[in-house]
Amino acid sequence: MKVKAGVLEKPMVFGIKEMEIPEPGPNEILVKTKAVGICGSDVHYYVEGKIGPYIVNEPLILGHETAGEVAKVGSSVTHLKPGDRVALEPGVPSLCSDFVKRGLYNLCPSIKFFATPPVHGTFAEYFVHDANFAYKLPDNVSYEEGAMCEPLSVGIHAVRQASVSLGSSVLITGAGPIGLVNLLVAKAAGASNIFVVEAYENRAKMAAELGASKVIKSFDRDQIIASVMEATNNRGVDVVIECSGASSAAQTAASCLANGGTMVFVGLFSQDQVPMDLNLIAQKELTFKGIFRYRNTYETAINLIASGHINVKPLITKRFSWQQVGDAMNCAHKEAASQIKVMTQWNN
Repeated sequence: MKVKAGVLEKPMVFGIKEMEIPEPGPNEILVKTKAVGICGSDVHYYVEGKIGPYIVNEPLILGHETAGEVAKVGSSVTHLKPGDRVALEPGVPSLCSDFVKRGLYNLCPSIKFFATPPVHGTFAEYFVHDANFAYKLPDNVSYEEGAMCEPLSVGIHAVRQASVSLGSSVLITGAGPIGLVNLLVAKAAGASNIFVVEAYENRAKMAAELGASKVIKSFDRDQIIASVMEATNNRGVDVVIECSGASSAAQTAASCLANGGTMVFVGLFSQDQVPMDLNLIAQKELTFKGIFRYRNTYETAINLIASGHINVKPLITKRFSWQQVGDAMNCAHKEAASQIKVMTQWNN
């Protein structure tokens, strides 16, 4: 049986191709795709054919923010059955690695992640996946919300790494989809003051609507620092979550942190080296942390959505059918400043 898939042939050459329907192995499931969000990484592959060390050298099915229906289960799968609605965690580690044993499975060097060369993604009518990384969706969580568990997981992991808690003050630099999910999670974690830096009007407006205490509509270093210090009585914030990937944002953020504060790097930088004021970091005893995707977040993400503590629906600003997946990619690329999350719908 042939199925349709959205395949990147090379930069800016993307279209629908026919593929053989895959057969699940003993510990796998065959998933009938229902919703796939477009991530910034998909756009990078589409436009540039690479992200850092990950290079598209042969045709690649894109997509990794996914929810679907279980169509078939492997012989060893007992916790899922055909017809179950599931969200799919896209990274599958080697189950015997040292990182898995230590609970750091997202750092496993041999992890296989959807749409990261050479592993195919989920822009397809059907795909197979490790059943251990499929999570049942409650009846009150839609397929689109299930797909949004992937970016939401990034926010959960970042907020955990930053130890955001009741009363924390947080600065988020960048209000794209990832900055906004960090805003939602920080708010759910109990942060009392959340400041967001975003100059694009549409994203700044969304940040305000989602509960930011203050939106700083500027990328000017002095203006950002002055706004933060004025709002915190010259103390600075407990936590900075850097989501823009701009070196200037990282440099500015260090000056916005209170003594003993923590910065978490979420966005990937376009350059390999970013100048930082090491004396400032030492004198203020700042803690810097990185995050790489996420771990142990999917059940939390689903519970936050199902309980109503987090509403991801406003982040979905445009939808396309799977037949229009090429148009969806162009929209995510060319309308990045005006769109938040572009969603593709499959098998509807």
